[in-house]
Amino acid sequence: MNRVGRRGLVLTGSITGAVVVALDGTVLTVAQPSMQRDLHASLGAVQWTSTAYLIAVASLLVFAGRLGDRYGHQRVFAIGALGFAATSAGIGLAPGIGWVVGLRVAQGAAGALLQPATLGMLRAAYPADRLAMPIALRTSAIGLAAAAGPLVGGALTAQLGWRAVFLLTVVPALAVGLSALTVRLPRPPSDGRAAGLDLPGAGLLAVTLVCLVHTLVGIPERGWTTATGLGLLVTVVLGLALARHERRAAHPLLPPAVLGSVTVTAALGVLLTASSAISGTLFLGTYFLQDVLALDPLASALRALPLAVAMVLAAPASTVLMKRQGARRTAVPGMALISLGALLTSGLDESSGAVAIGGCFLLLGAGFGTVMVTATAVVVREAAAAHAGVAGGLQQTALNIGPAVGVAAATTLAGHAPLTTALGPAVLALAVVAALGTVLAAALPGPSGAGFPARPEAVRGRV
Repeated sequence: MNRVGRRGLVLTGSITGAVVVALDGTVLTVAQPSMQRDLHASLGAVQWTSTAYLIAVASLLVFAGRLGDRYGHQRVFAIGALGFAATSAGIGLAPGIGWVVGLRVAQGAAGALLQPATLGMLRAAYPADRLAMPIALRTSAIGLAAAAGPLVGGALTAQLGWRAVFLLTVVPALAVGLSALTVRLPRPPSDGRAAGLDLPGAGLLAVTLVCLVHTLVGIPERGWTTATGLGLLVTVVLGLALARHERRAAHPLLPPAVLGSVTVTAALGVLLTASSAISGTLFLGTYFLQDVLALDPLASALRALPLAVAMVLAAPASTVLMKRQGARRTAVPGMALISLGALLTSGLDESSGAVAIGGCFLLLGAGFGTVMVTATAVVVREAAAAHAGVAGGLQQTALNIGPAVGVAAATTLAGHAPLTTALGPAVLALAVVAALGTVLAAALPGPSGAGFPARPEAVRGRV
């Protein structure tokens, strides 16, 4: 297979893998009430079908990226995709809620293998200065999946039952997993630091993230309790232990060349603040649409549709802007759009019409699509090819932790006050979070970095 054909196959696999994971998350929410009734499960048990997956995937993403750096991203991608297909089929046939939760943990592990590899494969297949457009296409596809997920999930659940929602992803995941086994990508040059897997560091990071995510996802339901405070305290202690270990490790899981880069750290901060702000705003906005404006789920989804449309369109447009103006001049306006969208959302009330609501979601989607492409391109581009998997794992971790932080913050800020009065102050605070991301975006490469000039290894790899 020639280089063009190989790149096309890699891009198709990367996009399909990302879409399968995104679609799985969006369709599940719609199917959960039907699952609860069919399996005679408690509400808490059904909520664990989401929580267990999130904990598993968030805790393993960076280590999965390290496995890709060492053993090859296409191999890890194939294992993750095939595992995702197998667990999806298992969930579709599960006899009880316990089986569903257990298989969701396994599915999260498979998703963790799959997600960083989708970026690692792109980094290996494309020259560094041509990465932005493949990443933009991947982002647009994720936005499209997010928009289609609730509609597809609702239709499948209504016609065929909740099991069809999980069976939906079996064939595409199986297809890209098998096709990945036929692709052979060039191995990145090793600088000697990827020799070890740093299992103690991986274990410490996993436990730290498990504690953090479990604590955050419990806040919307239980609020701030002694257990919540203790969970955050334990997270801080584990984080300090991880930092101490990484400084002393001969082959740290988190290479200093990656986390020591101000540019990479700023890009990760941008992704974290953007996903936090937009997820918290959407969480409160959804309740506003359904509880205050009394819209049904379908009508609410249609009001929010401009977000997904804007995200799909903004992704490729931001690539053109980034090539001409650099990452900084692209990401700063993107974060400003998220801040403005959240600010306008904080002013919504019972008299707000479809145009005003749609305009808020439009700004949020345009900003998030722009930031996703720009910051992701910076993270993947700035990390050496030998650490592309770890960089991809960190990028995915930020996008998994951010929503949990955003929803927890939104719930805390709203408190127990009526949403008609709580929406404004809570979303206004989330706009401030997005403004912080704007400050971080100012640390990204400026016009001199426009187009991301190729690194030496990328030049050597060209034909």
